[in-house]
Amino acid sequence: MSTVSETPQPPPHSTGKPQILPCRYKTGKTLGAGSYSVVKECVHIDTGRYYACKVINKRLMAGREHMVRNEIAVLKRVSMGHQNILTLVDYFETMNNLYLVTDLALGGELFDRICRKGFYYESDASDIIRATLSAVAYLHDHGIVHRDLKPENLLFRTAEDNSDLLIADFGLSRIMDEEQFHVLTTTCGTPGYMAPEIFKKTGHGKSVDVWAIGVITYFLLCGYTPFDRDSHVDEMEAILAADYKFEPADYWENVSDTAREFIRKCLTVDPKDRMTAHKALEHPFLSEDHLGKSADLLPVVRKNFNARRTLHAAIDTIRAINKLREGGVMDGALSISPENQKEREIEKQSVGLWRKPAGGLMKN
Repeated sequence: MSTVSETPQPPPHSTGKPQILPCRYKTGKTLGAGSYSVVKECVHIDTGRYYACKVINKRLMAGREHMVRNEIAVLKRVSMGHQNILTLVDYFETMNNLYLVTDLALGGELFDRICRKGFYYESDASDIIRATLSAVAYLHDHGIVHRDLKPENLLFRTAEDNSDLLIADFGLSRIMDEEQFHVLTTTCGTPGYMAPEIFKKTGHGKSVDVWAIGVITYFLLCGYTPFDRDSHVDEMEAILAADYKFEPADYWENVSDTAREFIRKCLTVDPKDRMTAHKALEHPFLSEDHLGKSADLLPVVRKNFNARRTLHAAIDTIRAINKLREGGVMDGALSISPENQKEREIEKQSVGLWRKPAGGLMKN
């Protein structure tokens, strides 16, 4: 392990010399990495307790520092307040980096965990959504909208079956001013989970999180998202019209009408008609005794999720290759090579892997 040893800098708007404090953490193995940050396991030198430390490179994120400072402000407001929200334990900055010390979540991402299970029922999906919505309602009560709810931002604290689910990544969250009418107008989030009003830029608020919950619920019950299309434009148009169906029928035959109704009430185009987080928590789909149908959903969910992951990986590879070609990095002779022919074949197969009718996603 290495010790964080750079000289801490004063917080924004402070005066005087930087306060120099002895390092309290040692960093260890890398848990993940992004475009301008890396997440490492760390241990507190005095207590021996382990945490996750997000190390953010100031130079790489120049111009976006406000996102991290906003994330800190949000986590300071809600940390320790709800068992399903990632806790900010500590934060500090040095000459070169910003450090956010949080809970250590080693239970893995939501969908990877589901796919590793030996069985998966509608009631399991209900439990996941109930825990997530409980945390979302808490955020909303404290004037915060998350704005980037998706399966990748739902983590488990430990690998145990009864582990807490944690909402993470508050980089796009906002604290809303409840003293006056306040709407957000910035287009942000992950396209497939974004509500219609975000695309319209007419102003949005807490209800965008409920829309995202509807998309996640749909995803949890079948393994693909309701607005998945061949292009971002088609996807946006589908979202604006709430153009989705519970199809193919055989993928949804073991999902209850109660679950479908819950999804419909979340995926309502007009945010004024959409359920609030608290109202959604009262829906029968999330009742403690909701069992759904007894059939195991895992075979369908796993098959669709893995096919979707394979498709997107192939498309990402092709896009990267095309960008290299457009930039003149790759030799033009490669365009007729056997390898390139194979890439073209993959692209054709990928595009044909999922046939998406106007109302939803359909397997060939």
